Amino acid sequence: MQNTLLDAAGVRLSVRESGPVDAPAVVLVHGWAQSGEVWPVVPSLRWCAVDLRGHGSSEVVEDGYRDSACWAADLKAVLDHVGRPAVVVGWSYGGLVIADYLRFHGTASISGLVFVGAITEVGRDRAGGATGAVMRAALPGALSDDPEVAVPALARFCRDQAPGLPGEVVQRLLGTALRVPPRVRREMFRRDVGSAAVLKAVDKPTLVVHGTADSVVDPAAGEYAAALIPGADLRPYDGIGHAPFLEAPERFAADLGRFAAEVSR
Repeated sequence: MQNTLLDAAGVRLSVRESGPVDAPAVVLVHGWAQSGEVWPVVPSLRWCAVDLRGHGSSEVVEDGYRDSACWAADLKAVLDHVGRPAVVVGWSYGGLVIADYLRFHGTASISGLVFVGAITEVGRDRAGGATGAVMRAALPGALSDDPEVAVPALARFCRDQAPGLPGEVVQRLLGTALRVPPRVRREMFRRDVGSAAVLKAVDKPTLVVHGTADSVVDPAAGEYAAALIPGADLRPYDGIGHAPFLEAPERFAADLGRFAAEVSR
């Protein structure tokens, strides 16, 4: 696996790359307080997993976390690096980053979209940002500067978002979350963004994967996106929580592999 640093308007972004160079290209966008390391590799795909600004090995910048244009520019830098149309996969907050990108740049560099347990909006009463009990329980504790408050809140969040994950995996998720500065964790929620018009304008094949037991992002958020995107395929994962690619990795890899092969022909 190769690590590359990109420059997105002065922001250094880390991406992990693997897989055959001539395989279908897939760009993966992780969720809030995680990194590109969360994604399991599918060997049949050309894999490019970005660490968003302020996350993982990417630069922690002073601002931009409330700005759709900044998130759009970051994802554009990754797609420009790939150099050909790619399937873009967004998990959780990553779905909102995709919506930010579409708002400014459209779908010309995209062969398909996959939303995984994703939000596409954020703000009070935004249907595309509906959250569940685990997310609500984590806030505001997980945003605190006080480690005695933030660490237990984040630990519960990492454990409860996908019940049944091995303790080692949960601790890895927690370690990644703690690398994200509290200021960054807070800023990402201080936005009010609607995406109905953006979603209605999507003209590329779209797969919406959502666990029926997701208690971080309510399944209603996935249903909202699927209802607005023309021709979207809504694929519920029965009994699965917030991380289908970790809870049902073989099924997710098969679904993503088939989708990427179909749209990349």
